Amino acid sequence: MDFYVNNEKIDIVLENEKTVGDVLKSFEEECAKNKATTINIKLNGKNIGADEFDSIFTEPLKDDTRLELVIVTQDEIKSAFTAQLSECDSLSNELLELPVKLQSGKDKEATVLISKLADFIEKFCHTATLSALFEEIYSKLLIDGKSVNDFFQDFSEILNDFEGAIASKDTVLMGDLAEYEISPRLQAIATTIKEL
Repeated sequence: MDFYVNNEKIDIVLENEKTVGDVLKSFEEECAKNKATTINIKLNGKNIGADEFDSIFTEPLKDDTRLELVIVTQDEIKSAFTAQLSECDSLSNELLELPVKLQSGKDKEATVLISKLADFIEKFCHTATLSALFEEIYSKLLIDGKSVNDFFQDFSEILNDFEGAIASKDTVLMGDLAEYEISPRLQAIATTIKEL
């Protein structure tokens, strides 16, 4: 059997494990001890979705069985948030300058900034989703006293308005939303990250 964790081949000694499920169960117990968890399983080159998990659990181990796992640790989640902190702070400050950029015809700079904002939100949401696997982090992930879901429910309406303003080239609304709505919310995200 070939066993890979995060694309690295691991030498394992099978004791009483006879099925894929036995290996996964033993591995998950080790992960729990090390504040880690599995986020992706590939068996013999095929990604296994949550709905297929039960069917592979009883599959017998063979010499040519190839099991590939992707794991994430609690420390990696904390590091990802820490790495996003400076980006969040700087975006928040740059958004305060968006109205001036728009009024002075610096459309390219404004476009780059909007793209950076979209990338940051996507990265933050991905990390926040993974953090839900670790109660110790997720329980502290309150932004302005709200859960991440509640916070982004409100925030996404503002982002939709922002997107609409971009589409209609309403530079006044874009500037107002950036300065008075989006920038303060990024500051709130930054504050939460600092407290983690």
